[in-house]
Amino acid sequence: MNELTKLGLCLFIFLAQSILAQQPDKKVLEKGVSFIQTKTYSEDDDALILKLFDGLRVADVSDGMDMVGLPDVGLVDPAIHPDWTNTDLTHQFRGIAVTARYVPTQKSDRPLPDQKFQEWEGNFYNVYSHEAFANVIRKGSAIVIDDVEEKDIGSIGSYNILNWYKLGAVGVVTDASSRDTDEIEIEKVPLYLRKKGRGIRPGRNEIESVNRPVVIGGVLVCPGDVVVADGDGVIIVPREKAEQVVFFARQILDKDKEGRKQLYKEVGLPEDKTIK
Repeated sequence: MNELTKLGLCLFIFLAQSILAQQPDKKVLEKGVSFIQTKTYSEDDDALILKLFDGLRVADVSDGMDMVGLPDVGLVDPAIHPDWTNTDLTHQFRGIAVTARYVPTQKSDRPLPDQKFQEWEGNFYNVYSHEAFANVIRKGSAIVIDDVEEKDIGSIGSYNILNWYKLGAVGVVTDASSRDTDEIEIEKVPLYLRKKGRGIRPGRNEIESVNRPVVIGGVLVCPGDVVVADGDGVIIVPREKAEQVVFFARQILDKDKEGRKQLYKEVGLPEDKTIK
């Protein structure tokens, strides 16, 4: 065995030992381990990123993702669509992901024989299916909820979504359902969902985690990622790639505006905010 081969073998052994040394032991694994760590960002950092994304469309961002080598990485299943749209484009939003995951419950789906329904319901909401993520909502947050798609659960409703909006959320995305969708349209809180739901959360789901990675419409969403949503759907931009993506996306939008402005003149359309 020559010296170069020996050196390569030693390097391989060193790397293998380093990797093994990083693996949690059995006792740690038994308690549960998260292998993708949550990164945190300051409110000022979030505001700066959102300013860069201001006015960008899903299509522009998708093109930008292509140009940095991430084709189809962030495009959420188009089945997740806007609950409402209007020509004022207030259904659009750009936000910073705050994530929550709800899972099917194994708890009893009804009160005990001597327990009133309202007592059981209130306890279930407070203990098992609460909204702890509301504590980390701030200006510019995009609430991303991984929920139980298979069940008829209205985890989102006209009351709680308006409260999240009051706390600073700019929009909500769920891979499951919402109820009170008529009222949510009147409230004009941007909501992107897979379907309409009707049932309450108690007896159907419970919260599993807050600000951990979730999967929405086939796409990984990590806390702090950039969420862009409009009539075309939803796209997720990994935070570490956001500035690279926005560099190209802005060029694409500016060129599109310039071209469409000329076409507006040629066909006699009045200017609107999409070309200014």
